[in-house]
Amino acid sequence: MSVPAAATQHSALSLLSAEAVRTRAKQMLEIGLSGGLSHFTIEIDALDAVADAVMAVTRKAYPTLEVPFHARWRHFVVGGVDRWAAKAEAESWVDHAARARAEFDLAIVSVLLDAGAGPAWRYRDAVTEQSIGRSEGLALASLDMFANGAFSADPRDPFRVDADVLARLPLARLQRGFQVTDDNLMVGLEGRADLLRRLGQQLAARPDIFASRDRARPGGLFDRLATQANDGVIAAPAILAEVLQQLGPIWPSRLSLAGIPLGDCWRHPALKTDDATDGLVPLHKLSQWLSYSLIEPLQRAGFAVINIDGLTGLAEYRNGGLFVDLGVLRLRDPADLARSHQVDSLLVVEWRALTVALLDLLAMRIRARLGRSAEELPLASILEGGTWAAGRAAALERRVDGSPPVKVISDGTVF
Repeated sequence: MSVPAAATQHSALSLLSAEAVRTRAKQMLEIGLSGGLSHFTIEIDALDAVADAVMAVTRKAYPTLEVPFHARWRHFVVGGVDRWAAKAEAESWVDHAARARAEFDLAIVSVLLDAGAGPAWRYRDAVTEQSIGRSEGLALASLDMFANGAFSADPRDPFRVDADVLARLPLARLQRGFQVTDDNLMVGLEGRADLLRRLGQQLAARPDIFASRDRARPGGLFDRLATQANDGVIAAPAILAEVLQQLGPIWPSRLSLAGIPLGDCWRHPALKTDDATDGLVPLHKLSQWLSYSLIEPLQRAGFAVINIDGLTGLAEYRNGGLFVDLGVLRLRDPADLARSHQVDSLLVVEWRALTVALLDLLAMRIRARLGRSAEELPLASILEGGTWAAGRAAALERRVDGSPPVKVISDGTVF
C-alpha cells in the first residue's frame, strides 16, 4: 500500500524539531547499551568521571555557578571585553527591533561560518595582536567582517547583512576576512562561502519571511518570530523550528523527504520506525547552536524565551570528544582512532547521536550534585560551563594539537 504524500510530508517535517533529535538520540543510546551498534560500546558508569570534569571547569570559569548560555556571543568576549556589546551600545538604534535584526544578522552569519577551521588556522586580532584559532578566532573574524560592512549593501549602515551581497559573495572576500593564505590554511573555506551564497539566495527567494520590515536580510527572522510570540513569549523549540524550516534549503545536497530538505540528518540502519523516516537520525547541530545564539537578542528586544531545555545538546566534536576521551564511548576497533571518517559514516552518526543522549544524562547528574533545577541550570548553561570546555581540555591533555579523538572529514558545513 502506498503512503499518502501528505503523510510522508508530515513525517519529514517531524524530523525538523528538537524533539525528534532528542527522541532518536535516546533510541540510539538504548541500542548502544544493548550492544547493538557497529562501532561503539558504552561504559555508562564512566559518566560520573565526566560529571566531575565538567563541574571542575565550570567552577573555575564561573565560581558562583551563574553560567550564561552556550551561544556565539561568548566568543565575542576577548580579555574580558565584549567586543560586540561595546559596538552595539555605541550605536544609535531606532528601536529594540533594529538592534535585534542586526544581532540576528551577525549571529546567523557568524554561526554558519563556525564549522571547524582545522588545528593550523589562526586569526590575528588587531586589538590584542594575538593569533587566535578555532571557534574564538572564527568569531572574531566574522565580527570584524560584519562591523566593517563586509556583508552590507549600504556603506552608511555596516551593521547589516544583505541578501544580494551574500548571494554573490566572492571567495576572495572570505579569504581576506579570515586571513587565509598558503601559510594559514583553513578547512572548508569553499564550503562556507557556498553556504553563505545559498543563504543569500534563500533570503531573496522568501521576502515574505526575510523582508517584511526591511530589505531581505537574516534579521527578517526576528520579525517572523516576533509575530509568532504569544503575549511576548517565545518557546526555544519554536526558534529552532523556524530556523530549520526557513533556512533548510541553504544546506548542500543531503537527504530530503517529500521534497523537504532534512539538513543535518543522516542514515543509520539500526534505528527503526514504522514510517517514511525509518533509519533517519536528525541532529541539527549548527541550527541548534544558532537557535541558542538567537535567544539573547530576543530577550534584549523584550521577549521572554521559555523551555530552553526543549533544545538539545550539540552533536559536535568537543562534546563528543569528551565522552570518548573520558571512556564513556569506546570504539570497537581502536584502529578507527587513526582513520579519518566521512560525516555520513555510521561511526560518526553513532558518535554524534550518542553525544546528544549522553549530554541529557550528564546534565541530570550535574544538577543533582549541585542541587540545581533545570530552570536554574539549563542545558545551555551546562554546555557553556561546561561540556564544551571540558572536551577541549581533555583533548589538549591527550593530543598536542588539541584535536578531537575521532577525525572527521569536514566540508565546513557540519562541525
